Amino acid sequence: MTLAAPLPRGGGVALWRQIAQRIEARILSGQLAAGTRLPTEAELSRGFGVNRHTIRRAMEDLSMRGLVRVEQGRGSFVAEEVVEYPIGSRTRFSEIIRAQAREPSGRILRLKEVEADQRIAELLGLRRGRPVLVVERLGFADRRPINIGTHHIPLGRFPRIAEELSRNPSITAAFAACGLPDYRRQVTRITARMPTPEEATLLGQSRSRPVLLTEAVNVDPEGQPVEVSIAVYAAARMQFVVESA
Repeated sequence: MTLAAPLPRGGGVALWRQIAQRIEARILSGQLAAGTRLPTEAELSRGFGVNRHTIRRAMEDLSMRGLVRVEQGRGSFVAEEVVEYPIGSRTRFSEIIRAQAREPSGRILRLKEVEADQRIAELLGLRRGRPVLVVERLGFADRRPINIGTHHIPLGRFPRIAEELSRNPSITAAFAACGLPDYRRQVTRITARMPTPEEATLLGQSRSRPVLLTEAVNVDPEGQPVEVSIAVYAAARMQFVVESA
């Protein structure tokens, strides 16, 4: 689809504003879908017959209004709708994504058995060095990556969890198959930082854009910790909503 076309001049509307209006109209009509990569500044400059400063001014306007996201070194993209992610006593990835008319999916990146370090052991109520399964999982909404979860699960209680996850990448389904039909969120800590190169690649974002980091502890109905989850979220696509008890 060609965005650029000759612009009327002398009509009292600044050239940058005309360009922004044309791109906005394509976005709002659905002709430019969320996540679409836009032509480069040089391509738009040639097509509209204006200088790059004019194109840059139009893109800045679209970016400020949340219609376009500009990633240094990667280009400009039609902004995606932000996923609202409630944080409450029952936080389930698939349920949250489906509630917003999106399709959840996941892919296991790594499964490995390790000895619990001091921090993980304390959060799980274990002795340091006890075996835990570390599950690294990439989560998607409508096939677009939005988080990377690293889950620590005590193998003493769930010896078959790796086998279940190899069949179904859902953590909730794996727990249910191992005899734990329900669990709840005890605590969630939220911070922000810059992504590692691997995280930026997996999430499909620039290394110059921050990520949100959560550390959560899930417990069974008796209050016994069953999982420590450390997740990295693409901040530009997520909005956490903290629910009151």
